[in-house]
Amino acid sequence: MKRLGGLLLSAGLAFAQEPSRSVPLVVPAGATLRLYLTKRIPRRLNAPVQAKLLVPVYAFDREVIPAGTEVFGTVARLQNVPTGDRTKAVMSGDFTPLHLAEVRFTSMRLADGRQIAIDTVESVELNSQVPLKPPKPRKQKGNTQNDGTVSTGKQVVKDQVDARISTLRSIPDVVRGPDKKDMLADFFWAKLPYHPQFVHSRTRFDAELRSSLDFGSVSVTQNSLALLGSQPSGESTVRARLVTPVDSKISAPGQPVRAVLDEPLFSSNHQLVLPEGTQLQGTVVLAKQAGWFHHAGRLRFTFEQIELSPEALALLAPAPGIPGPAVPAEERTLQFRTQATLKAGESGGAPVKVDDEGGVQATESKTRFVGLALAAAVATHSGLGDSKTNSNGVTTQGRNTGGRLLGGGSGFGLVGTIAGQLSANTSLGLGYYGLARSVYFGVVARGPQAEFLKNAVVDIGFDVRKPVEDTKVKSDAADRN
Repeated sequence: MKRLGGLLLSAGLAFAQEPSRSVPLVVPAGATLRLYLTKRIPRRLNAPVQAKLLVPVYAFDREVIPAGTEVFGTVARLQNVPTGDRTKAVMSGDFTPLHLAEVRFTSMRLADGRQIAIDTVESVELNSQVPLKPPKPRKQKGNTQNDGTVSTGKQVVKDQVDARISTLRSIPDVVRGPDKKDMLADFFWAKLPYHPQFVHSRTRFDAELRSSLDFGSVSVTQNSLALLGSQPSGESTVRARLVTPVDSKISAPGQPVRAVLDEPLFSSNHQLVLPEGTQLQGTVVLAKQAGWFHHAGRLRFTFEQIELSPEALALLAPAPGIPGPAVPAEERTLQFRTQATLKAGESGGAPVKVDDEGGVQATESKTRFVGLALAAAVATHSGLGDSKTNSNGVTTQGRNTGGRLLGGGSGFGLVGTIAGQLSANTSLGLGYYGLARSVYFGVVARGPQAEFLKNAVVDIGFDVRKPVEDTKVKSDAADRN
């Protein structure tokens, strides 16, 4: 017993004598809060807003604000919708001056009940909503047995990405449009020439901090920083936010792309490798804009350089009182043999599909063909008369009230519904106008662009590359043989 006590005392003294460093826990200005509305709000200035954090907020190597934290703000400004969306609405008989809500968040309530002030840039609502239910786990493909082959390593990486997506309920499954009830309500509201506008519950916002948030400091041991700034393993993925917006319509190959880690990356034994705030530098490899007849836009970008923050670089220097060579700050650079590629991402417009090599292609639902078929059926019947049999058994054609309602409404909303009752020709014309509009937007028009807005959340996987020197040596050896 005495021996055990002595061992514990020695371990305690050794831990107490282990060199440690003080690290400030600061969420810097420019960091992004991933939020979703908990209540529907009107698109009206100064309307109160209640939201919650979708994912935690990190500082250096630890969580400082948990997911689910309540955040409050107000509608600070109303932004006009894009010209294309406005034109499309007018063509459907909707003359409402459509707007998007820009919200400024001003406070948050922490888990212990404290309410702290925050200041964010006015952020516009995103075209996505958090689902009511978490997504189902994705099915694994292929042989899951560990046979020591390269395919097994790829499966491990894929399983990690799938697990992160399912657990955090974020990208890309969280990026979905309104549910069926909201879609139905919006459809009928849009048929009115003027109607109120709301931002639905669970709508996503990305709020960028104007000023930093200070959560004190923490003491970390020198041993826990042993892997800081080291080469990430080939099986690791990390969540980041894009600083540079990328769009298949306007981006070009060679364009620089920058991203910042939203959360730290740890090794398999939970030692810090890359802290929050680490920057990734890369370039656009492929950019092909969307084409006519719904050919979707495509993108691909990779990251080749990793840069630690100045605070993290300072931790690589020996601490005061600890023996070690003094290395000037300008010489403490990191050389990585890493290529990082996109594994999943939250698009700014249409949903996107990411392939195994990091290529991105915009996608769209095939349900637009259902609307096209309905528009064709309505147009066909909008000018017909109703069958009517008199007392003598003679069948004649009467007023087609239902067909005129559908034909006029399909072409020009409520205004068209009223105008269609004037004559069968008017109803028929509006019905075929609606069909022509459906054919254009559903078949002929350009497809969706692959688009990532500033601060878009992305999952990035690392792939260890062979150094150029090793490749050259092997090539020379092959030439000699």
